[in-house]
Amino acid sequence: MPAKPVDAKEVKDATDAAAPTFVPAKFAALPGWARDDMRAAWPAFMASCGVLVKRPDWKESCTIARQVNADSDKAIRLFFETFFVPNQVVAADGANTGLVTGYYEPLLHGARKRGGPYQTPLYKVPDDLVSVDLAGVYPELKNMRLRGKLVGKKVVPYATRADIERATSVTGKELLWVDDEVEAFFLQVQGSGRVQLTDTQETVRVAYADQNGHPYKSIGRYLVDKGELTLSQASAQGIKAWIAGHPTRKDELFNANPSYVFFKEERLPDPKVGPKGALGVPLTPQRSVAIDSRFVPLGAPVFLATTQANSDIPMQRLVMAQDTGGAIRGPIRVDYFFGFGAEAAENAGRMKQSGAVWVLLPKQAPAR
Repeated sequence: MPAKPVDAKEVKDATDAAAPTFVPAKFAALPGWARDDMRAAWPAFMASCGVLVKRPDWKESCTIARQVNADSDKAIRLFFETFFVPNQVVAADGANTGLVTGYYEPLLHGARKRGGPYQTPLYKVPDDLVSVDLAGVYPELKNMRLRGKLVGKKVVPYATRADIERATSVTGKELLWVDDEVEAFFLQVQGSGRVQLTDTQETVRVAYADQNGHPYKSIGRYLVDKGELTLSQASAQGIKAWIAGHPTRKDELFNANPSYVFFKEERLPDPKVGPKGALGVPLTPQRSVAIDSRFVPLGAPVFLATTQANSDIPMQRLVMAQDTGGAIRGPIRVDYFFGFGAEAAENAGRMKQSGAVWVLLPKQAPAR
C-alpha cells in the first residue's frame, strides 16, 4: 500500500499525535491465542525478521528464530511465549478497540497499447513530481514524505486527481491501459494489483511507485455524508453498485478523493507470492496487515482479535505489521490483507469490523 502522504496540516497533526499506551499482558489473556495455528504465521514472521534482524532490539530474537522448527506449532508458540511480551494497544482517549478493514490484490484486464476497450491509463510517476523525506526535519515522521512540484525555488502542492485527469504533464507516462475505469480507481485504493494483458498474453504486477501528496479521502464516506448510502451499505460492493446506477456522477465521486497513485511494473515469477508492502517484503495472505507506523512498529508481530467480514464469527490470529496506507490512521487501525482472487476481493470489500490489537515486542525492548 502507499506510504502515508502528508500536507502542512498533517505534519503538525503527526508531530502533535498523542502516543497510545502499550499495556503488557499475558499470552493467556489473548483471546484465541491458544487456538491459532502458529505455523500459518511463521513464514510472515520470518519475512519480517529479514528486515528486523538488522535492528539491535530485534537481533537476538530474530537470530534465535532461525533455529525454530517451522513445522511445529508447539515450538513456534514456545518461541513467542519465551522471547516476547504482548502489549495491548490502548489509544490516548482510553479506547482499546478500533476499526479493522480489509484489502486485496485485484486482477484487471488490459493491454500495453491503447485500443478497443482499453482506454483507461495507469500512469508511471510524472517527471515533475518531487518527494521530500520529512524525517530529516522531523525524526518522528519516519516513513512519511511531502510530495509536490517545484515552482521556482518553492515546493507547491501537486495536482489533485481531478487536475491529473485533465493534465498534459502525464501524457506519455502511461504504463498500461485497462478496460474498466472503476476497477482502475479501486486499484489505486488497494495500492497494487495484477493486469492480464491480452495483447502480449502475460500477467504482470503493477506495484505502488508514488503518490501525488494529497491525503486519501474515502468515497464511501462521501456517499454517506451526501445521504446516498448508509454506513452499512458503503462497502466496495455497495459503492460499485451505486456507480452502476449513477454513471453520470462517477467523476464527481472519484474526484472527492484528491489522492492519486502512480504505478511501476514488476514481473510475476510466482503467482503465489504477494505484493511487497511498506516493510519491503512480500505480503502473506491473511497473515499480513497494514497499520499506522507512527504508533505500531512496522514489521512487528501483532495479535488481532476481531470478527470475520460482515459477521460475528471470531477471527483471532497472529499477523505481521508489514504495510501502511493513506487511509490507515490511528493507533488501533488495521487493514487486513486477504490476498488475491475473487474470494479475497469479496471479503475485503465487506470487512468493516471492530477489533483489538496486541503488539508483540522482544522482551529486551522496552514497551511504550
